[in-house]
Amino acid sequence: MIELWRGGILESVHAGHAVICDEKGEVVEAWGDPEAVIFPRSSCKMLQALPLIESGAAERFGLTEAQLALACASHNGAHIHTDAVARWLDGIGLAEPDLRCGPQMPDDPPARKELTCSDTSPCQLHNNCSGKHAGFLTLTKHLGAGLEYVEPGHAVQKAVRTAFEEVTGEASPGYGIDGCSAPNFATSVHGLARAMAAFASANPDGNARDRAASRLWRAMAAYPELVAGEGRACTNLMRAMGGKVAVKTGAEAVFVAILPEQKRGIALKILDGGTRASEAAITSLLVRLGALEAGHPVVAQYLTDPIRSRRGIIAGATRLAPGFA
Repeated sequence: MIELWRGGILESVHAGHAVICDEKGEVVEAWGDPEAVIFPRSSCKMLQALPLIESGAAERFGLTEAQLALACASHNGAHIHTDAVARWLDGIGLAEPDLRCGPQMPDDPPARKELTCSDTSPCQLHNNCSGKHAGFLTLTKHLGAGLEYVEPGHAVQKAVRTAFEEVTGEASPGYGIDGCSAPNFATSVHGLARAMAAFASANPDGNARDRAASRLWRAMAAYPELVAGEGRACTNLMRAMGGKVAVKTGAEAVFVAILPEQKRGIALKILDGGTRASEAAITSLLVRLGALEAGHPVVAQYLTDPIRSRRGIIAGATRLAPGFA
């Protein structure tokens, strides 16, 4: 999909799979193997958040659109993220120790510096998945279930798996444990793109599933700074598209996009796990579908700008591989 050239010589190649689906879940275009089974990792957080709304938990606890965006987030651990998650937990009568995501050093530079200079250890609020886990805890409270909500047999994860399989249109062949300790259900690239197309075509005035899906993607697009953070591709791309498209990355170079105006869903996976390639690939597909202007500076940032040395000398270039986008 993506090539790196330096000195006129092909230096690196990033292979992968990508699928664009329509509102019927049919493949419009594909590269690689659409039926390749992958772990979507954090790219599927909007699927994991569906039961939070469909169960009535979001309404019962008065969750805001910002909180729903955090439920779908892989955030930087900045104060706008950690403070919001702390308030959310307090609002449902819980606190940081009730999370099961584990501590993580924040990626946000000011937050990282603050912890380092104060000799303070990071906590679970800094975990990039703490918003998703606050959502899990909210559903746990609503269901009256035990606090070990990351266990695969827990009521929360059973609800997540049901929603995941229904929207992907596939029975998951199994799960792996994500970095935040929650189960991550596998599906095909086609299934993941089908799910994104279902979100893209969801009727905000339709059935319960449509209303939940529509509310989630709109929350993501409305609060791009909460979904990721400053300097991150998800935030930068959503800002560039003016709230019309929701995108989400996942670990090991997965990327998805929800394009409501086109009623299209995109899913892609770079096989070597290279983030620079997944960011370039999703950018190229967003341009291909007309969701992103080719001349926008964000396209240059992730795809077309030359690679420069630390002195600013042009050293190479990222290119689309022949036959891709």
